Amino acid sequence: MDGKNLPTLTAGQRIRLHRERTGKTRAILGGLVGRSAEWVKAVENNRLLPPRLQMLSQIAKALRVDLATLTGSDEPVSVSVGPGHAYLPAVREALNRWPIGLDTEPQPLSHIRARLDNAWRARHAAPDHRTVIGALLPGLIHDAQHAARVSTDRQQAYALLTEALGLTQMFLAYQPSGELVLRTVDRAMLAAQESGDPLALACATWFAAAAHRESGDWDTAMAVTLDAMRAIEPKLPDASDDLLASWGALQVEASHTAARAGEAGKAWHHLDIAGGVAKRLPEDFYQRWSSFSAVIMGPHAVTVEVELRKGGHALRQADRTDARAIPSRPRRARHLIEVARGHHLRNDRQATMGTLDLAYETAPETIRYNGYARSMVLELLGSPAAQRRPAHDLALKVGLAP
Repeated sequence: MDGKNLPTLTAGQRIRLHRERTGKTRAILGGLVGRSAEWVKAVENNRLLPPRLQMLSQIAKALRVDLATLTGSDEPVSVSVGPGHAYLPAVREALNRWPIGLDTEPQPLSHIRARLDNAWRARHAAPDHRTVIGALLPGLIHDAQHAARVSTDRQQAYALLTEALGLTQMFLAYQPSGELVLRTVDRAMLAAQESGDPLALACATWFAAAAHRESGDWDTAMAVTLDAMRAIEPKLPDASDDLLASWGALQVEASHTAARAGEAGKAWHHLDIAGGVAKRLPEDFYQRWSSFSAVIMGPHAVTVEVELRKGGHALRQADRTDARAIPSRPRRARHLIEVARGHHLRNDRQATMGTLDLAYETAPETIRYNGYARSMVLELLGSPAAQRRPAHDLALKVGLAP
């Protein structure tokens, strides 16, 4: 029986039930969400009002349950899903319609490769990156799926399809399309397996792990990541830069997943390995789907500290990182959002707001759809009077205020 089937329980009682089921003490749960054991006790005993949705969301992640389990709702609850993009229906239709005919010549794989390369370049360069790739994806998905079905070089075609579906997942992230994300993840994994290409497998796994981690299924995220790393490791002595970077990117994914679960030692272990991998790559190397590179290791350290709820440590890591050196505008904006999370953990509203404004200037479509950014902006609306106007202006730009 889960919490949603216990309608008479309060939110505090649900938290206690699932905390005890997972074997966590109040001190451990409090540490994972930046609160004291006494605060957890007061919430569980209903001496405090139920936490706000953002804090309930953090508690749900720490306890590895759906937010609806703590609220008692029959429907999934989300405080972080962005609006459906104008191109979402077209992308959904492309994913829902597999090409069936066998008598039509597929587009040459070299053409699909060139279009995919162009889509990645546009994605990293554009501040409105979702709009740019949303326009390209329907045709790209159709042609990649058709080629995988009828091309004479089906292995290469399936590898291209895997990468196209990874780009699709980036478009779908933080939109009201959770079922479509998971379907895209499954389809990409099947395509990668059909391709027999270790690089395609790494790509599909990286995207799959991120999807599972963001949905709260940390055990699956870690399991699929470790499986892929074990499969790739024997190939590392002769690996291309791209495959080596993929292994590093998977190490980072394991690091972030461990940090989300509060496992600091494991998080830093995997990040240290990833840092060693980054040093073996050319100085100007930047993997387009994972952003893995030497320049991105600083931002990853910021994320680990934020996930471990150590705002001050995160900001010290950020001070050692030059955001301007990140060549991708969306990834640069994502880093700034992580820095804002560090300020938010320290309850510094002004610094949080200023950093989010900078993220918006860098890539508006990153902050509009990023769940953490949206949650912080909503909290900023409750700022003291002197800060309320700029908070409202930021909410208006992000799409969270009338």
